[in-house]
Amino acid sequence: MAVSESHLPGVIALELSPESTPPRAAIDSDQAGQLLDHLSRDLALLVPGLEKLDLTLAGAHFDVAEALRPGWPLHRRLDELRARAPGQATRKDAQLIAFGADANGDIPQPLQSDPALAGASFRVLPFLISGDEAAIAAAGDVLETELLDRGMASAATALLAQEAFATRIEHMRYLTLHDLLAMTSMQYGHMGLDPLWPILEAALLAPGEDAEIDAPPEPLLRLRGGEVSITLFPPQEWSRRYAANEPDCDRMQRQMSRFEARQRQFAAVLEAHGIPVVYDYLLGTALNA
Repeated sequence: MAVSESHLPGVIALELSPESTPPRAAIDSDQAGQLLDHLSRDLALLVPGLEKLDLTLAGAHFDVAEALRPGWPLHRRLDELRARAPGQATRKDAQLIAFGADANGDIPQPLQSDPALAGASFRVLPFLISGDEAAIAAAGDVLETELLDRGMASAATALLAQEAFATRIEHMRYLTLHDLLAMTSMQYGHMGLDPLWPILEAALLAPGEDAEIDAPPEPLLRLRGGEVSITLFPPQEWSRRYAANEPDCDRMQRQMSRFEARQRQFAAVLEAHGIPVVYDYLLGTALNA
């Protein structure tokens, strides 16, 4: 009887020094393999029996939003590459599998990062722990309780990553995707994006479910079928809903400009997370439909 396989997705989180940008999107295959060896040794200190599980690493760095997208496409693609690795069909022992850039600096197409999201100082490298369901469940329990407190990379691992990516790394740690979600939620809160989080959380963790933001002065957003609609208001309808008690026309116009900027901000965040955005132009009579 075939053993059902399960997966535990995680990331290596790199906090780069200010104004430090890695000169390359990915390290070569040899460097990726060395980094994977170090990752395996670091995690083995936390997870008993890790040597019996597959560990797969992409030697390429991504924006957090690329790792937190509906369906977890980055880790899904990493698993697809793992499944096609030589010897996977007949192997009996656990394997360490690393993917890096070839001699031309290219990396496997599914693992190319988005250049438009390349400027942030917080970058992540996806990894995947794979094995039978019971072992993965046990490893997941350990990592979910231990990684936030004890998940700092060893000094040797951090130095290797710094040399491989040719950039200064201030902090390097390991996170589960749930850890990364929690950290991102806190960060977005500090950025004033708390109202948007229920939409993001539903799109990521409850696919197929609906959610909405209907709390002035915030924009009106609805998540349906994996797509977010943002309502566009004609000036008179916007004024009725958002500035009914504002007698000063100039001040009301400035408020509307800030509101439209907020809509664009929400749309940009959602699109960075791979969530489709559409715009609905609705009149007041349709708002309660």
